[in-house]
Amino acid sequence: MPSVVLSISKDEGRAGTPMFYVYILKLNDDSPYVGYSEDLKNRIVDHNDGKCVTTKCKRPVELIWYCAFQDKYRALEFERYLKKSAGIAFRNKHLI
Repeated sequence: MPSVVLSISKDEGRAGTPMFYVYILKLNDDSPYVGYSEDLKNRIVDHNDGKCVTTKCKRPVELIWYCAFQDKYRALEFERYLKKSAGIAFRNKHLI
């Protein structure tokens, strides 16, 4: 799967509203990692710099999918969904 290039600017949507991101990383063992961030660019850097305990031993990581939300709670809800069994099946079939 090709790499995703981030073309977002300072994590803001239309009219300067903040954006909230749910993302999927491909770890160096080819397993997926689902996360949430309010600053996606810096979060990916943190993952690759080893600042995230969960992915520290599985670097380098590659961003393979992300989705931007204007509502923080919907983003968090979608992240939780992608980490549960029905969401894992959805993620594997449609997103990665």
